Amino acid sequence: MKNINLHTLSQMKSEGKKFSCLTAYDATFAQLVSEAGVEVILVGDSLGMVLQGNDSTLPVSVEEMAYHTACVKKGNKGAFIMADLPFMSYSTPEQAMDSAAALMQAGAHIVKLEGAAWLADSISLLSERGVPVCAHLGLTPQTVNVLGGYRVQGRGEAAEQLLNDAKALEQAGAAMLLLECVPADLAKAVTEAVSVPVIGIGAGADTDAQVLVLHDMLGVTSGRKPRFVKNFLAETDSIQAAVSAYAEAVHNQTFPQPENWFE
Repeated sequence: MKNINLHTLSQMKSEGKKFSCLTAYDATFAQLVSEAGVEVILVGDSLGMVLQGNDSTLPVSVEEMAYHTACVKKGNKGAFIMADLPFMSYSTPEQAMDSAAALMQAGAHIVKLEGAAWLADSISLLSERGVPVCAHLGLTPQTVNVLGGYRVQGRGEAAEQLLNDAKALEQAGAAMLLLECVPADLAKAVTEAVSVPVIGIGAGADTDAQVLVLHDMLGVTSGRKPRFVKNFLAETDSIQAAVSAYAEAVHNQTFPQPENWFE
């Protein structure tokens, strides 16, 4: 796979081509995922749960994110690397710059922040200084205690606010958006309203891309499975084949299906 960059992903959006995103946290899986044709590797703060065994993403530190980003960079074979800024590491624009610098220097190509229009100043500052930003809207796991659990966001009157937030963050300089657990029709409206690529998880089939946590996609995560998860390993005979099947299903739009999204 040729090296993927923001221009590549923007061109895919403009041409109506879907791209895939999958988490990875080490060199071995970064190589496997990138060689399978997945365009974007997310070094997610989900590592706090799937690697560290915590019950949320909140305990993850910038130093831990930088370490895993550096590991992914060493194994990556051309994918675009996105890294999460963890909980309370971007509460001010100045803190966001310091945290983003650590992840970019570790090997990230873009950083992801969770929030709404209040992120505009930080996003503007980062993008002006050469740090691409993906803004994460909808269900934002770092604020799960405020949201009252892992609930669908953007229903009813909240839909207009989320759409306005998406537009405001694009205007502030966000290079990508990620929508988690929002109604499919709202995700479609956001994707059509902005010019930047939109990644979805539990957000219907009309976003420009899909993302899953690697461990969920392989069916090895314990506990209750979210409806947006599909176990691709169950239909294949190896991890490599499962990852390739996931990428192909996103590309040819056979995943997600209606049972994987919310109305």
